[in-house]
Amino acid sequence: MAVMPTSKAAPAGAGPASSPTNYGRALALLATLFFMWGFITVINGTLLPHLRSVFELSYFQAALIESVWFIAYFFASIPSAKLIERIGYQKSLVVGLLIMAAGALGMTLAASLPSYGVTLFMLFVIASGITLLQVAANPYVAVIGPSETASSRLNLVQAMNSAGTMLAPLFGAYLILGRSKGGTAHAGATLTQAERLADAHAVILPYVLVAVVLLVLAIVIARFPLPAMGSATSRVAKEDRKNHSLWSHRNLVFGIGAIFIYLIAEIGVGNLFVNFVSRPEIGNMTTEQAGRYLTLLWGGMMVGRFVGSAIMQKVDAGIVLAVFSIGAFVVMMVTVFTQGEVAMWSLILVGLFHSIMFPTIFTLGIKGLGPLTEEGSGLLIMAIAGGALVAVQGWLADTYGLQHSFLLTAVCELYILFYALWGSKPTNAIED
Repeated sequence: MAVMPTSKAAPAGAGPASSPTNYGRALALLATLFFMWGFITVINGTLLPHLRSVFELSYFQAALIESVWFIAYFFASIPSAKLIERIGYQKSLVVGLLIMAAGALGMTLAASLPSYGVTLFMLFVIASGITLLQVAANPYVAVIGPSETASSRLNLVQAMNSAGTMLAPLFGAYLILGRSKGGTAHAGATLTQAERLADAHAVILPYVLVAVVLLVLAIVIARFPLPAMGSATSRVAKEDRKNHSLWSHRNLVFGIGAIFIYLIAEIGVGNLFVNFVSRPEIGNMTTEQAGRYLTLLWGGMMVGRFVGSAIMQKVDAGIVLAVFSIGAFVVMMVTVFTQGEVAMWSLILVGLFHSIMFPTIFTLGIKGLGPLTEEGSGLLIMAIAGGALVAVQGWLADTYGLQHSFLLTAVCELYILFYALWGSKPTNAIED
């Protein structure tokens, strides 16, 4: 189980009650991490249609690229927690950024060959670095202030994650799709071997730039005096731990499933968006043009998180989550059963309704865990591996059609509604 250790980068005894200014600066810096992993994750949404053209992949093979990305969350979560426990919070953040930078540079090798297999491996490396950041940063933000505003606080910081996801499609559309033959050609165009090779090389410059930014950020984090987490996140002593069970907390158990299933919905929409919008009966545009519309999808998530953060200062987080899940279900049904711009804009709108889901589910999931919070947080982060099942939607798209594959997304929204109304209610709550 993932453990959130006390930082070794601050004076002993530092805790949530000490120096709010220091914590404000720390959260501002951590917001840049949320931005970067959101940015890099969504570049995949642009990268998938590009690689599908370069390697002539089926929808299933293209979705497998994203599956490898999220499988890393499952395999890297526990090793990440052990690393944090061994070398400390701050050094682990630096290591995570360096791992991501190494993977980004490795993507330039994959593009030079070009190699589908090397591409899969390097994406796994980048995702492993992000996992290390996720295991630490999400619970840090959740426990750093009052528990009743944890959802509001995490939604606010996650808005920076959405800012990264909003800008990434513009970056990818311009530097990847816009500089490739496959990206500027209309759907159904056939590329020569030389054109596919040239398109593969279009990935090199963007990932070099990403690697440089990550290295600079690693240097900044290494030199920044991050405050310690304090007693709020210390593990229960072994003897005391025997008296508690994570599995007796309904909100955690169903929360693990909620994050797992939500990731299928979010990543499925992001990955297949460009292919869907560029279809003649929907948007009738090139993949480069469709990539620009993807910015609106992620921009909606950023706006929704800012709005959701403000609403949850006064309205129960479970109620807000229920309303947003109903909205997401409605727009997905419109996407499946309509054509043209109506279907396109309804798919864009789902970003607004998806916005608050991950941070809200996360904070509802750890509510009432008390000193077991760090272990529950680790399990919730592992559940991000649900994004790997996006390959299922790829198979549905190949078998039943791309548009009908979004019925899977609609079903996922119904589970989130169930969690909001019943599954998120704490049982056996422990005092913090």
